[in-house]
Amino acid sequence: MTETALVLFGSFFLFLILTIPIGIALGLSGIVTAMFSDNISITFLTQGLVTSTDNFALMAIPFFILAGEIMGKGGISTRLFDIANVFVGRFTGGFAMAAVITCMFFAAISGSGPATVAAIGGIMIPAMVAHGYDKKFATSVIVAAGSLGIIIPPSIPLVIYGVSGNQSIGDLFIGGIFPGIFIGLAMLTWVYLYSKMNNYSGTDERFTLKKMFTSIYSAKWSLLVPIIILGGIYGGIFTPTEAAVIAVVYSAIVSLTLHREVRVSDLRPIIANAALNSVVILLIIGTANTFGTILSMERIPQALAEAFVSISENPFVIVLLIAILLLFVGLFIDTSAAVIIFTPILLPIALEIGLDPIHFGILMVVALSIGLITPPMGVNLFVGSGVSGLGVPTLVKGVVPFLFVMLVCLAIIILIPELSLMLL
Repeated sequence: MTETALVLFGSFFLFLILTIPIGIALGLSGIVTAMFSDNISITFLTQGLVTSTDNFALMAIPFFILAGEIMGKGGISTRLFDIANVFVGRFTGGFAMAAVITCMFFAAISGSGPATVAAIGGIMIPAMVAHGYDKKFATSVIVAAGSLGIIIPPSIPLVIYGVSGNQSIGDLFIGGIFPGIFIGLAMLTWVYLYSKMNNYSGTDERFTLKKMFTSIYSAKWSLLVPIIILGGIYGGIFTPTEAAVIAVVYSAIVSLTLHREVRVSDLRPIIANAALNSVVILLIIGTANTFGTILSMERIPQALAEAFVSISENPFVIVLLIAILLLFVGLFIDTSAAVIIFTPILLPIALEIGLDPIHFGILMVVALSIGLITPPMGVNLFVGSGVSGLGVPTLVKGVVPFLFVMLVCLAIIILIPELSLMLL
């Protein structure tokens, strides 16, 4: 590794240790490297910061975030839970299982893991505790299921991967459907088994067609969101970016005029919060892009590829090494930053060994999603802690079983590419 690369990585990890936000740490490490190197100028870094975000596809990110914010405040969570509870509420652990299904539904609206935890956790954690569930388990369920927010489309990291790897965002969205559902079903299985061991019974309410149709009718406008987004993209009616804009308009109409749980005066703080979250992500994208450009100039991707091949020429071993690397990266680096840094490095290796780029994108995001529930980064853990009042160390113990569930699911997704590709 060259001296320039050592300075880049050394300063980056030093800034992370100093708890400097990831976007700022990436930018500062680039500046330090430019000061050290004669081949990199500060002007180059500032130009890269602007040009890297000047992309039509990236416009989908702030719009999907805004749509999720509006729908999150518009009474969507409660309606989605009512549907899930009608189907599974009477089973052992039914309330917790309904919470997982609600997170899966909301993931198809928000595209964000932390947003899913915040929107669902604020309602469901107190309700689960009131129904006799242990608070640690209740919070862990939401924290873990919230990670589905970046797997089930529309997923913000999948948008970033599509832009970074020059892949179809629409195909990535379609590819994420079954892996997201598969992981959700695996989580439901664990929730059922845990509830069985701890005698968490279901509700006394019996399933009836009337209750089912009533709950579906109440949530009909919410359920149409993923249908409109994915149906429109896959049907060639509009691009992912246009779908994001349509999602904003649709969610505003539903929340303001149909559900009437959002007032016009509420839109200002909603837009402000969405803008703040968008700026954070776009800053990370910009600084991570310059970070990645410096890596390319120092030929780090080629060196890493050669290192992988030198260990083994077996494609399965190389994929396993990539997965381990991504799991490690997810412990320390934000998902969006990790995707934009490592896609140019790892995608050529994946293509070289014959992996489908869509399958690799799903694999990458699933591996990094595990970082949402593992410290020290563990964004979902901190959001869950803020919502429930429990300490992060307590939640870490609670999510360990879900961590193993997600690792097993990751292994199966690696071994069975058809999970990601069957709809393409």
